[in-house]
Amino acid sequence: MAALGAAENQGPLKDVTPAAKPVTFSGTVGLFMPAAAPSRQTAVLFLSPWGLEEMCTRKFWRILAEDFAKAGIASLRFDYAGTGDALDVADPGEGLALWEGTALDAAAMLRSLCGCERLILVSQGLGCIVALDIAERLSAVDGIALLAPTISGRAYLRELTMWSKMIDEGMGLTEAQRRTEGVTIASLRMPDTTAAAVKKLNLMTLDHVNAPDCLVLTRPGRPGDADFTAHLETLGPRVERAAYDGYDELVSNPTIATMPLEAGRIILDWIQSIATEPATAPRKIVRAPRAEALIGDGFRETPLRFGAGGRLFGILCEPSGARAGATALLLTTAYDRHAGWGRMSVTMARSLARDGIPSLRFDTANVADSPPLPDAQEQVLYSPDQNQDVSAAFDLLEAEKLLPAFSVGRCSGGYLAFQSAVRDSRCSGLITVNPYSFFWDETQPVDEALRFVPRSLETYGQKFLQFETLKRLYGGQIDAKSAARNIVVALARRAARLGRPLLGVLPFFAGEHETVMNCFRLLAKRKVDISLIYSAHDIGLDHFREHFGEEGAGLKNFPDVRLTIIPDADHNLTPPYARKVYLREVREMALRLSE
Repeated sequence: MAALGAAENQGPLKDVTPAAKPVTFSGTVGLFMPAAAPSRQTAVLFLSPWGLEEMCTRKFWRILAEDFAKAGIASLRFDYAGTGDALDVADPGEGLALWEGTALDAAAMLRSLCGCERLILVSQGLGCIVALDIAERLSAVDGIALLAPTISGRAYLRELTMWSKMIDEGMGLTEAQRRTEGVTIASLRMPDTTAAAVKKLNLMTLDHVNAPDCLVLTRPGRPGDADFTAHLETLGPRVERAAYDGYDELVSNPTIATMPLEAGRIILDWIQSIATEPATAPRKIVRAPRAEALIGDGFRETPLRFGAGGRLFGILCEPSGARAGATALLLTTAYDRHAGWGRMSVTMARSLARDGIPSLRFDTANVADSPPLPDAQEQVLYSPDQNQDVSAAFDLLEAEKLLPAFSVGRCSGGYLAFQSAVRDSRCSGLITVNPYSFFWDETQPVDEALRFVPRSLETYGQKFLQFETLKRLYGGQIDAKSAARNIVVALARRAARLGRPLLGVLPFFAGEHETVMNCFRLLAKRKVDISLIYSAHDIGLDHFREHFGEEGAGLKNFPDVRLTIIPDADHNLTPPYARKVYLREVREMALRLSE
């Protein structure tokens, strides 16, 4: 991996914030953020929530870590065993013991990296249980921040069940398509033994806290949070409480999550108030941050930073044996972390590696663990700036002699894959899954489009005929105005599509159509291998048909483009058979491009 150092130091470095330094330990990946001088004698260990809540807080954790570093406080965040980028485990054990073991190893790693003996634990959701438990086995814990703590395990699991159903309904999944076995949310399943232990938890029976200070951020509309805070105050520690304003907006959906910056300021102020002063004597730093490859069944994964100033974070997954295919560049969707929705990218990368196919998955700037570009807009989706990130990824693959390579993405990641293939001649192939469109009008507000993404007319028709939808509409749980507007937009686009001669006299449609066709002509000229994959009723198919006709007849001008329609699948490819189709396409393209 000698080329990585060069990749980190290329290009202009002014004002670039580097990604955290990756480390590996105990079969997992950690992200170490060193303190800026003068550094305190206290460091912060993050204890994450689980499931969709973890995905939604991923970017928030990074922002907090960067703020702590500026205040002279080092930190480490990590994935529990069997989650995120960590290696899978054959036996999850009993209760939360496996995750607590990872957390204890993370605490030891943090102390060895920064030379600080004193720790503050920052936790959220289920991570609060882990924090309180490991604090009993750690020395020199100065404080525990409990953000939206899981107080009753039974209530938490009930809430997860309802939350999971709302997410699935929002994606248009039918009851038959939903994954309902065990405790499942956003295609992530909690181990049964863990769920059984969580069900028995009740923090109102807590009788001891091994920390002199606690901060509790209580969620709006949850009186149980205030009751727990009052109980905590009877146990001896100094307790500071504050409202977790913006909690619901943070955890609703990683695509539209709003960072709770006021809550972040409260956390930072509290930590600074209890952290010990800057060290006057040299600290004993045992090791430098280093990421050894994690070795799994047929693969090895190396966490790394790349791009100018090491600003981007990703995971290079390589086969344990001989290479047999082109490298897949797995792009993130929306603000999902690079592990993918339901760890889809992790599962795909490791399966590909077992077939001899390497891959790189990474966060683009301002997504999850990669800091934003200087002076860039907060909203990066569908921004031309993201093409710089993909270019930096191709730079890395080229330096590592991992070309040829091809881009793979779903939804906004599919759009980025298409645009990067057009712009970078090193991209030999393209797989785009359920892209909303191939063209983005930069005058259109992205935030509004993400919040009220229209569905296909077929999906609206199916949903409208469901009694549950009518009940929710009557009860005001559905934004009827946005739904009506989206139906009008879908009808207008379909009318224009059916009357294709109108495309020539409607300036917007004509300009968009010609731009898209020119892109496909350019890719055809460069002999870029192209695979288009759609779920049968995805809204992206409407946009596809605007350019290629109802039955895709226009593809006859591009005979090398493959079109795959997956029946009975949602936008996120939740059903296992849909993911198998996706994986098969990626594998076959990798093998073709290596011939």
